[in-house]
Amino acid sequence: MKPTILVAGGTGNLGGRIIKALIKRGAEVRAIVRNGSEPEKIAKLTELGAKVITVDMSDVAQLKQACQGVSCVVSALAGLHDVIVDSQIKLLDAAIAAGVPRFIPSDYSSDFTKLPAGENRNFDLRKEFHQYLDKSPIAATSILNGAFADILSYGTPVYNVKNYSVGYWGDKSNWKIDFTTMDDTADYTAAAAIDPSTPRILRIASFQISPNELVSVGAEVKKQEFKLIEMGSMEDFSASNKQERSAHPEGEKELYSSWQGKQYLYSMFSVQNTPLDNDRYPDVRWTNAIDVLSKIG
Repeated sequence: MKPTILVAGGTGNLGGRIIKALIKRGAEVRAIVRNGSEPEKIAKLTELGAKVITVDMSDVAQLKQACQGVSCVVSALAGLHDVIVDSQIKLLDAAIAAGVPRFIPSDYSSDFTKLPAGENRNFDLRKEFHQYLDKSPIAATSILNGAFADILSYGTPVYNVKNYSVGYWGDKSNWKIDFTTMDDTADYTAAAAIDPSTPRILRIASFQISPNELVSVGAEVKKQEFKLIEMGSMEDFSASNKQERSAHPEGEKELYSSWQGKQYLYSMFSVQNTPLDNDRYPDVRWTNAIDVLSKIG
């Protein structure tokens, strides 16, 4: 009998990939979408083979009905407190009320369990939700994938092909940064959702690469020498992020404010995914650094 997995946030980039991976692995997928979701996005999920259910995300009764007979609820919701904390609590309560045995929260990040409060706003929201989740009578599993590998194409100081530079903070030129592609994250999450017994945390990375290694691999794929640039101390980086956040409170209403982006970079150099659980599902094929960097123009 095929497992039935419910996915919240399926109209998003990662959520859609998780649904696709689940169906490829033979699962029956229910995708719950908010009232007012774009018809084109709903149609794409239907075309993939998912059963789409439109719900009011604030209505636990509707969510409970959608969760009936489900073996795992996977959240790929993205947002601020009203989504990561409030909506996920309602989704979790509904899953528990419907007797769903397992829940995968929308974490998909660096290992925020090792990061002090105040260093990353979006990670602090996940911590707040986890305070509720960890008291709940459900088997929860967080997928921690480090940074999404597509950040390497954004022109951040970590890897910039416009001026052929690689930046780092502190004494961390040999620090291994965790990167996972969205497709690899989705495939692994799908495997974990189908797995009837998973631990509380699964840590993964498509590849782990240091700034020094980025310089070498960048030169190899671009046939151009890269400069290694020290950006300053980690202490100054943290203080600067806090100052910028204080100076721009409007960013509290933005999911990807400029200071949140810098907090994201700070996190990449602060915590590592260790030990890795990459080998738990041998059929997951991990993307390597050369594959990612060679596609960046």
